[in-house]
Amino acid sequence: MSELAFLAAVRTSYDTVADTFAPRYGPDQIDPLGRAMLAGFAEMVRGSGGGPVADLGCGPGRVTGWLAELGLDVFGVDLSPRMVELARAAHPELRFEVGSMTALDLPDGQLAGALAFFSTYHTPPEYLPTVFGEFSRTLAPGGRLLLGTYVGDDEQLRPTHAYGGHPVSYESHLVPAERVATLLADAGLVVTARLLIEDSAAIRPQLLALAEKPGRP
Repeated sequence: MSELAFLAAVRTSYDTVADTFAPRYGPDQIDPLGRAMLAGFAEMVRGSGGGPVADLGCGPGRVTGWLAELGLDVFGVDLSPRMVELARAAHPELRFEVGSMTALDLPDGQLAGALAFFSTYHTPPEYLPTVFGEFSRTLAPGGRLLLGTYVGDDEQLRPTHAYGGHPVSYESHLVPAERVATLLADAGLVVTARLLIEDSAAIRPQLLALAEKPGRP
């Protein structure tokens, strides 16, 4: 079965920008509200008994490493082999794998937590149910999801260069926050908190959503 075209574009683009991207993306570059949501997510997962947590679209692994410092049993998955290479070099004590959120190589109901922190907005809207379905499938009952994404009024962006002028071929898809919440619910996840950041200093509006898979033991 041939790979979806958007996945190939994302992989190639992030392989190209990885070395420039890595120093620019980590806890120090996340705004205080984002860091607070990440810390709250970590506390809730620990408070529920802990267990494996997947950082999905982990990039160079800097947030993955921070979550490990916060006490989570975390590993990373990213579509870009170069990003995974950088993450392994930076955090040899953690596990990082190449993989796609459209078909995670993880068993059903394994995860105590899943993080998708600004890693889904390159996904065309018609594939979001597949991605969110994978989040739901791999979470254990009572497992937590923290999703961070850019939102907009059905905007489609096609940049040609990024992160220091490197050529990219991915697209960004900005769907309304309410639709993201609806799609999470359709995937069987209960949204328990939503934070919409519309700060004029931000590049574009951001949604941070906490969700839980029903059926806590």
